[in-house]
Amino acid sequence: MRKAILFVVVVCAAMVCFTTSCNNKKVEPADSTKTDSTTVEDTTEAEDSATEIIAETPMPKAADQLFDDFFFNFIANKKLQRNRIKFPLPVETNGEVTKQIAQNRWKMERFFRPQGYYTLIFDNEKQAELAKSTNLDTVIVEKINLKQGLVEQYCFDHQDGRWEMNKIKNIGFSQNHNASFLKFLQKFLANDGQGSIKDPLPYSGIDPNGEVTSRVNTTIPASEWSTYLPEVPGNIIYNILYGQKYEKSKKKFLVFRGLSNGVETQLEFRQRGNNWRLEKVIAY
Repeated sequence: MRKAILFVVVVCAAMVCFTTSCNNKKVEPADSTKTDSTTVEDTTEAEDSATEIIAETPMPKAADQLFDDFFFNFIANKKLQRNRIKFPLPVETNGEVTKQIAQNRWKMERFFRPQGYYTLIFDNEKQAELAKSTNLDTVIVEKINLKQGLVEQYCFDHQDGRWEMNKIKNIGFSQNHNASFLKFLQKFLANDGQGSIKDPLPYSGIDPNGEVTSRVNTTIPASEWSTYLPEVPGNIIYNILYGQKYEKSKKKFLVFRGLSNGVETQLEFRQRGNNWRLEKVIAY
């Protein structure tokens, strides 16, 4: 799917979708290169109004059963977020508590909501199924700073039928289970993937040259790898640990998942020797 097609899908979804449920979550941000000052003001006012509506709407109790349902409310509702953090919130750096954040010092953390999509890292497709589990007791949301080589881990637990955040942990890439892959992504995304993409690149998904409903298995030029993504991440990516146990796998999936448009793209990487390479793009 080309970026142009994806943009149309995002805009259409934004016009009809806005609730706090997991299946119909948030409005996608408009392309900033195509807006004037009036449009920006109108968009900001609309977002502010939407935020107020979300804040005044209680989260359904059923949303606490599935972490994603809870979390998409958590990042949109300021009042809910404050009520679901165990204050004072301890912050650990390299295993030691370096500070505690009081409730009146907490600033709303929107995570990936403003960008309209999020990323996930899996070793295999089976791990992706864990996100649908209602039997999880702990989940960690990772905010990965590629430039600094640091990971902020936001730790959540599920007790008495409700999810709450209980800790923030700061660790370096070397302490992360995906250390080798994250170090590779630093260079891969900064250099637009040059030298680390199979050419031609296998592609499976919506026919980029045909009807949106058609699916194909074909190859594309390596230079077109990013045209199938909502956008190429800059400095920050995210990952959610639903309990998946990472191993020293020679395969990694970097998943891009839209919040409200149902669009998902998987980048399949394989490690050959000491080097990783993008081997396939799968679009849904």
